[in-house]
Amino acid sequence: MMKKQIKNIVEINDNKLSRYFSIFIQGLILLSVITFSIETIPNLKPQTRTILQSIEWFCVIIFSLEYALRIYVADSKFKFVFSFFGIIDLLAILPFYLSFGVDLRSLRALRFLRLFRILKLVRYNKAMNHFTNAIKSAKEEIFLFIFITLILIYFAAVGIYYFENQAQPEHFSSIFDSLWWAIITLTTVGYGDVYPITVGGKVFTFFILMIGLGIVAIPTGIISSALTKSIDKK
Repeated sequence: MMKKQIKNIVEINDNKLSRYFSIFIQGLILLSVITFSIETIPNLKPQTRTILQSIEWFCVIIFSLEYALRIYVADSKFKFVFSFFGIIDLLAILPFYLSFGVDLRSLRALRFLRLFRILKLVRYNKAMNHFTNAIKSAKEEIFLFIFITLILIYFAAVGIYYFENQAQPEHFSSIFDSLWWAIITLTTVGYGDVYPITVGGKVFTFFILMIGLGIVAIPTGIISSALTKSIDKK
């Protein structure tokens, strides 16, 4: 009986206690993200750092309790622990506990992992739930798109290497060096730090840019279509 009551509160259900719990956790997540940002301000007063540390302790205790309760009420504890939200919940608190047993030089990297806490908000956002469902329903199309994109990036790197290697050996000394140009060109970013100077390279770049425009548009169409279907199901 107790387990069922806790489950109704911890998991999102249509009851007042569950909504209060959801709002409370979301507030703590935002508070944690804000304090994380404040900690990066240089020359903070010791009193301020003490307050921020106290807030961090409080947030970690609550998040740890939430994580333990979710494992307790889960129908399949193993499945929850290795689920997307289970991993996010763990990553939200793990850096804090690991910081007690690591070298101080590694502490900065561990603090960065606290940013995963903001992903906990996904659980409480209905719009994000639609997005998650859309990604799941379109995962085959997305994987196919990623696979084709990787092939095109490699093809672009090989092509520009053969066109520009002799003219610009400092920028296109190998196919691996050419991959940077291929990525920024296919994604239409075009930083301008590396660009072709030969006629063949310029013509090749034109066609790659045209392909790049399609690469940017394709995933947008896939996800938009999947989102529409997900919303219609509701």
